[in-house]
Amino acid sequence: MHDWAAPIIAAALFAFLAPGLIFQMPGKETVIGFMNMKTSVISMFIHTVLYGLFLILFLVVLDIHIYA
Repeated sequence: MHDWAAPIIAAALFAFLAPGLIFQMPGKETVIGFMNMKTSVISMFIHTVLYGLFLILFLVVLDIHIYA
């Protein structure tokens, strides 16, 4: 059996943490902007760090497995 947790979690986090899709930190006018579809370099960096931290949390710390 193959463990599908890594690709499923990585794809979902990549989609949900795309800067500007659901939220953006930091926003253009406020600290958090919602659904504005605009981005900046600092916003991309923050979302990249969040993506990596969430991947480590789900795959290493919580040790989630999905078998098909």
